Amino acid sequence: MAKIYENIALIGIGLIGSSIARDIKAHGLAGKVTISTRSAATLKRAEELGLGDAYVADAAEAVRDADLVIVSVPVGASGAVAEQIAGSLKPGATVTDVGSTKASVIAQMQPHMPEHVHFIPGHPIAGTEHSGPDAGFAGLFVGRWCILTPVPGTDPDAVAKLRDFWNALGSKVEEMDPLHHDKVLAIVSHLPHIIAYNIVGTADDLETVTESEVIKYSASGFRDFTRLASSDPTMWRDVCLHNKDAILEMLARFSEDLAYLQRAIRWGDGDKLFDLFTRTRAIRRSIIEAGQDTAAPNFGRNGASLEVKAGE
Repeated sequence: MAKIYENIALIGIGLIGSSIARDIKAHGLAGKVTISTRSAATLKRAEELGLGDAYVADAAEAVRDADLVIVSVPVGASGAVAEQIAGSLKPGATVTDVGSTKASVIAQMQPHMPEHVHFIPGHPIAGTEHSGPDAGFAGLFVGRWCILTPVPGTDPDAVAKLRDFWNALGSKVEEMDPLHHDKVLAIVSHLPHIIAYNIVGTADDLETVTESEVIKYSASGFRDFTRLASSDPTMWRDVCLHNKDAILEMLARFSEDLAYLQRAIRWGDGDKLFDLFTRTRAIRRSIIEAGQDTAAPNFGRNGASLEVKAGE
């Protein structure tokens, strides 16, 4: 596969950043990859894994010759990174990110972006519950969606080139309004994780009452909630704080629907329960038909392996 960018700088090298680095190398998408992260230990580990060609602690130094800069940090840190690198970005460079909230990232980063660069926020909808450079792997983005939310006036050629990059990683790419993106992700990703954290927290409170039975007898449903609830706490704290309005709207809708379900159970309304469970079962089938999961028994788990990928 041909190079798409000569020099790429990765700011942040966790699960997403390290997976991008592995795919760049696997497909020959760049002539040089420079990696930067604040943690000296993480930077050293990235070098031990051979994820890039150069490793620097200073993000401003890392982006100096970059044609593409990918900011892969918790969304709450994106503004500080943008301010740090702004003065070192070369004319014509493209700056993007991988955060799962977009309106907040734009508000934080855009004021620092020089006029001579292309700022194209992005969000690859892929991931696992694991974090750090060791957690990444080539092929993470294959068949997954990457949403781009270009700001008004962005050069269409720059957007097309970034689209080609994500296509080369195996992603399907779509452009979307930032606020619409945040509302969609609030229901398909943010709310499920919040509910999982809450349910597991409730179970933790009950654990002392039931003398370890919550853990001992965990069935697949609770087990899968614990998988979502084991995702990176810093990332999910920032998601809640930076997509607050959309998440609160979806939580209100969820609370209303939960009250409806509660009434149906209290009054023994089997028809309403059956209708709800039938309707939601169809959603699961639609997800499988869209290629976003597998219909294999036990979600494709094999034997003792219980790990399942979880979109962010």
